[in-house]
Amino acid sequence: MKESPFDTHDMIAALSTPLAASALAVIRTSGEGCIQALDMLFKGSHNLSDTPAGTIRHGWLSDPATADKIDEVVATVYRAPASYTGEDAVEISCHGSLPCITKILSALRNAGFRDAGPGEFTMRAFLNNKMDLTQAEAVNEIITATSDRGRILAMHRLSGLLSENIEQEKKKLVEALAGIEVMIDYPDEEYEHSNVAVSRLMETRARLESLAGTYRIGKTIQEGAVMAIAGRTNSGKSTLFNFLLKEERSIVSEYHGTTRDFIEAHITINGIPIRLFDTAGFRSSGQEVSSLHPVEAEGIRRTKNLLDQVQAVLYLVDSSVGITAEDHVFLEAHCKDARIIKIWNKADIQADKCPASFIAVSAATAVGLPALEQAVSELLLGKSANSADEVVIDSQRQKEALDRAVQATDRACKGITSKASYDLIACDLHEAVDSLGALTGEVTSALVLEAMFKNFCVGK
Repeated sequence: MKESPFDTHDMIAALSTPLAASALAVIRTSGEGCIQALDMLFKGSHNLSDTPAGTIRHGWLSDPATADKIDEVVATVYRAPASYTGEDAVEISCHGSLPCITKILSALRNAGFRDAGPGEFTMRAFLNNKMDLTQAEAVNEIITATSDRGRILAMHRLSGLLSENIEQEKKKLVEALAGIEVMIDYPDEEYEHSNVAVSRLMETRARLESLAGTYRIGKTIQEGAVMAIAGRTNSGKSTLFNFLLKEERSIVSEYHGTTRDFIEAHITINGIPIRLFDTAGFRSSGQEVSSLHPVEAEGIRRTKNLLDQVQAVLYLVDSSVGITAEDHVFLEAHCKDARIIKIWNKADIQADKCPASFIAVSAATAVGLPALEQAVSELLLGKSANSADEVVIDSQRQKEALDRAVQATDRACKGITSKASYDLIACDLHEAVDSLGALTGEVTSALVLEAMFKNFCVGK
């Protein structure tokens, strides 16, 4: 059952474009009676009420109270159910003038429209079966995507690929449930195919668990990762930072300790949005650090704190100097830290001496940059780093629903194996089916919808 946190029987309106001066703005309206209500404001060669679906009309919007013209507009008419929301709807394209936008929205309120809530147009589309809940989430994910790869994965979900996967697995669970319920109706019969049933259920469980495991990939691509460049002073950190950024943000100097505080920038590597930090370089001994300028010493202290928080660290060793005692201290302290990618920097000078566990890189000549980017991708995304076509999830809600389905399916398998009560097995399979139904929105509540759509922008 689908419950709504909003009244879905009234007319709504909202600005769908940014509230800023621009060439054009789009104001959306939806709801039963909205086309007739707009006829009170719209003056053109044809009434909107007589306009066929999918037709664009040119005209003027006027204030009914004063008959004063507000703006010259283009109105696109949609009729239920062939609209985004599944309701009658009109989209108004007007000039992107702040006074025009404000006046039009005020006139719409006076005509009986209320301001739409965040994501309410998409929520109405969901409630009217124009899309399921995973597709509704994908709408917002496309809007907020910060990389092309994030856009592509969100488009996969919007097109229904995730829904199709879930539906296939749910169908198999329903088939298993039907077999168990036959046993409940005929308790004297022996369940002869229990081994086959368990085998099929375990396959379903594995696929659902694998899908739940893609949450890390989807979340990283959607929200991005944090990565820092670290190493001794003058190991080439700022040069690599500038190269990855494709502009000079860090000062590159032959003098040690030039970078004394974090320098932050945003880059994209293989479709992964990354917040990148250039950090203060480490010194070769505690005695030397104690004699540093207080600002540089504070920069080194902050660097060490930052490295505990990031998802990836590019640790640079200057190949012209080799691995120093300070490098050994750092690498031994982090020898089991999977977040560390070891870089043999300035490889154009000493590439042939690169240790086996390092990646030879030269920011000066771009040597090794593809290998570095691949290593970053695999660290952040795992073995699926190169898969652009994989169906992934990226919301905590989806992961929790899949986890519940996996756990319930696992209990059902154990119940069949141990010859537990068919009623208990059926309860577990019902829970698995309902969990997948909650994922797509077949069964949901107003609280779930309100929590999900509150993160949408108004007008979508």
